[in-house]
Formats: sequence, structure tokens, C-alpha cells
Amino acid sequence: MSALAATRIALRALSSNRLRSLLTTLGMVIGVGSVIVLVAVGQGTQKGVESQIRGLGSDLVFVRPGTTQSGGAGGGAGSAVTLTLDDAEAIASAGITGVEAVAPQLSFGAQLVSGSTNQRVEMIGTTAAYPDVRSAAVADGAFISDQDVDSRALTVVLGANVSESLFPYGGAVGESIRMAFGGPSGGLGFDFKVVGVMASQGGTSTGSVDDYVFVPISTVQARLMTFVRNPTGQVSVNQINVRTTAGTDQEQVKLAISDLLTVKHAVATADFTVQTQDDLLGTVSEVTTTMSILLGSIAGISLVVGAIGVMNIMLVSVTERTREIGIRLAVGASSADIVEQFIAEALALTIGGGILGVAVGVGTALWLDGRTISGQEITTSVQAWSALLAFAVAVTIGVLSGIYPAWHASQLDPIAALRAE
Repeated sequence: MSALAATRIALRALSSNRLRSLLTTLGMVIGVGSVIVLVAVGQGTQKGVESQIRGLGSDLVFVRPGTTQSGGAGGGAGSAVTLTLDDAEAIASAGITGVEAVAPQLSFGAQLVSGSTNQRVEMIGTTAAYPDVRSAAVADGAFISDQDVDSRALTVVLGANVSESLFPYGGAVGESIRMAFGGPSGGLGFDFKVVGVMASQGGTSTGSVDDYVFVPISTVQARLMTFVRNPTGQVSVNQINVRTTAGTDQEQVKLAISDLLTVKHAVATADFTVQTQDDLLGTVSEVTTTMSILLGSIAGISLVVGAIGVMNIMLVSVTERTREIGIRLAVGASSADIVEQFIAEALALTIGGGILGVAVGVGTALWLDGRTISGQEITTSVQAWSALLAFAVAVTIGVLSGIYPAWHASQLDPIAALRAE
């Protein structure tokens, strides 16, 4: 039997049971579409996080405190108070090859109040070097200066989103806002003068630089001293940002910084961590790749379910058409012809379902991209390989699902088949 004849017979058989064929095909559509959508979500998440990390700046090395230990239980990374402002100054003055600029930072949650408007923000105490280190730009006014740091000035620079929220009509520079710790109407609070507004850098809603405000680190030390000093009485910092010269071997910079601080802290085991952007990207890539595999595997289960549906329908079809099979065998059809006929039907179901599944999956992934669901912005990245893989798996499943029913049909005794009702 020619392939064209087998296809024609398969389509005629499937059209005689349209609803059943449609429901069987729907299982393949859902399976293929799910694989494409979930892989797109996983890849989109990975690219979004990688973009955010790269948006921190270029050629960066991050030094963070170690972890705390209490009763044998370890705290989260960066939970210790082992890094100080003096450590940042030591790194800057050590003459480490490749180190271009250093900017410490000390982060606090704070409530900003401007007239009847208030907003919860992340406050970062830092120095005038921060924009150079983190490749940030000021859109209006100026960043905090060395003079602001030296004089412990009550000056603040607003992130783009914060400025738009508190001053929707512009004109933030020169205005006064109140920064409260403990709530908008209670706790410790100070009046700050806005000296600048940062240019928008974009990014995700969580951890975007546009949602930060910046103040002199010395002001934080002077006003909130009891909160930021470690047990030795030195001023602690959450992170030290180090910018290296382009092309510098950052692993060598990491090693030099680690050696310097280990000696300075007089410890046998480092009570801090040093990471490059490549380290962070590598960690993110491992996590998101694992997540993509997990999501793809979960979606693959629906493909298996679809395959079971195809096999079930083909077995039912063999049972219903036993007499037809007997007639074909009686008039000269070979066992190979019967096998080809039923495999063609299985392929017609899976190929049709695969094509529709690819269309539905790609369309859904594109529709989801950039949409906000339950307060989270969804980022998707459609991967051609995921569509090709899902389609190939669907076709393979079609062949495998059709083999047993086709073989079973080809083994029927023509005489017994002709007697079947």
C-alpha cells in the first residue's frame, strides 16, 4: 500500500469519528503546548535574572559578610556583621592590580513621606563613588558628593520610580522629604533634602535600582549608629562593591581581596564571601536550568498521558473495525498493509496535534510575556529547540503508540475477523 493511500484511508477513518479524534488530538495539543510554554517561562526567568545582574554594572566584584551561627544553626548569607567601612577603605588603598573603584553600601528599609504621600523603600548608605562603580547615571541634579559624606549631610538621591511616586509632576530636586524608621508617623525620623534623581535603569519589580534611595553612608553612621556597629564598635556594611578594569582577571582580584581581608580580620577561615558577576550568573544559570528541566519534565507527563490516549483509541479502533480488517485481509491485503494503515492513523492524530500544540504553545508564551499575574511580571523566551523537541517527541509517541494496535490488527485471523459483528 502506498503512503498516499494509507494516509487517505487513515483520514477517512478518523473523520468517521470526529469527536473522538478531536478529543484524542486535544491531549497531544495540551502536552506539546505545555512543554513549550513552561520551557519559555523557565528560559525567560533565567534571561530576566541574568539581565538584572548585568544591569548592576560591568566588571564587578562583590564582597559580602559571612553567615551567623546560633545554637548550631547557620543564618542566611550576609547575615553576619563582619564587614566594615574600614575594610572598604583597605581594599581601595591596597593597590590591588585591576581594582579601579570601591563603593561600600549599607542598606535599610525606610518610609519616605512627602506631604500626604508615603512609600516604603530600600535606603542605601554609600559614597560618591557608587555611580562610577555601578554604572549608574543621574537624570536630574547630582549624586551625593564627597563633601556630603564628610559633613554627614542630610541629603538624598531618589531612584526613578521613587521620584515619580512622590513627585509625579517632577521637580523633586530641592524638595524636602522625611525619612522615617518605624513607620510614616512614628519611630526615628529625619528630614532630607533631595539633591538628585537617578536615571531609570529598568529591571524587575523586586530589587530594581529605580526603587532605591541613596544617602551618605556617614549620615547613616551618625544617625543610626546603634544599628550598624558590630561587636567591636566598628561601623558595619552590607556589601562592598569593587569595580575592576576591563579585561582584568577577576579571579586574581578575588584572591587578592580574600587574602587582604583574611589577614586584616585575623581569621583562619574567611568570615566573608567574594563573588564576581560571572559567579552570580553561573549560580543563576544552574538554578534556572534545573527549574527549566523540572518544568519541562512536568509538561512531558501530559505528553505521556496523550500517548496513552492515542494507544487507547487505536486499540478501540481495532476492536470496532475487526470485520473491516478481516475483509481487507480476505481480499489480499498483507499484514504490512494493515500495520501501515493503523500507524498512519496514529501519526495523523499526533502530527496534527503536534502542529496545533506548537501553534498554541508559542502563541500562549508570547501572550504571557510581560503580563502581570498575581503581582508578578511574567517574562517568557520562546525557544525553537523546545518546539522542535516537543513536536518530535509527539511524532515519536505517535509511532510507538500505534505499533502495538497495528501489530495486533495485523495478527487477526481473517476468517474469525469476518465472523465478528
